Order: sequence, then structure tokens, then C-alpha cells
Amino acid sequence: MNSDLLVIFENEQVFPDALTYARELALRIDARVTLLMLVSMSFAGSGILGAKRSALKKIESRAGALLAKFSEPFIRERIEIASALKIGEPAQELIKYLADRPPFKAILWGSGQELPFVAKGGSGHWLRKVTASLECPLLTITRRTPPQ
Repeated sequence: MNSDLLVIFENEQVFPDALTYARELALRIDARVTLLMLVSMSFAGSGILGAKRSALKKIESRAGALLAKFSEPFIRERIEIASALKIGEPAQELIKYLADRPPFKAILWGSGQELPFVAKGGSGHWLRKVTASLECPLLTITRRTPPQ
């Protein structure tokens, strides 16, 4: 095994076709796969620590269950898989995550068919900020349409 693939999800949104593509690509190129769930949460301000701790536990529980569920098909196919959950400012969390590891062969956007370069409200999405600093291609997966 000489390749690693990273599948990024945002705020517990999962595009199933991205998982299928990652699994098929991993089998073709004999790659390991990492599922990375990035959840946006601000820790700034004077929020009540107990409320944030409670919210973190709920996020960890939901995201952990999702990541476990979506790891099962990879395990059945004997694909080495890892998963991680990062909570905070997504761009920073992704850069920190990538800095701790060797480069990936490719990064797959797992939360939709298109890259979300425009956030709600017209401002730039966090992914746009980090795209230029990636060491590998960032791929999107389009939904397959049956042949006619």
C-alpha cells in the first residue's frame, strides 16, 4: 500500500457517492482511506463552558456513529480505513490535520457534488481559503446517471 486518500465531510453532511468512489478508487490503487469529519464550532466568546461541553459530547456521539457506519463497507472490502473528527474552525482544523501527516494522493470532497466555494451570505467558503495550499488534487464526485 503506497497511497492514502482523504475524504472530507463538513458538519455531518455526507454525499454517499463520494464514499462509493473512495472505496472503488482505494481498491484500484491499493490505498488506505481516511474519513475526516470537520464540524464548525466557535470557542471564542463568553459562552457557558458546560453548554459547550454538552454540545461537544453530542457532536462526538453523532459524528462517531456516522463515521463508524460509513467505515463498515471499507472494512468488508479489506481496505485499511481510519477516521477522525475535528471540531473548530474548519480551515484551521484541516491545515493542522494535514500538517501532521505525509501527503495524501488525493482529497475527496465528501459533502456534495460541487465544491462549496461560496458560503451562505455570499462570502467565501473556508475550503476556498485552503485549496491553494493543498499538496494534492481536491476532487469532487458527481452523481452517476444510468446509461440510456
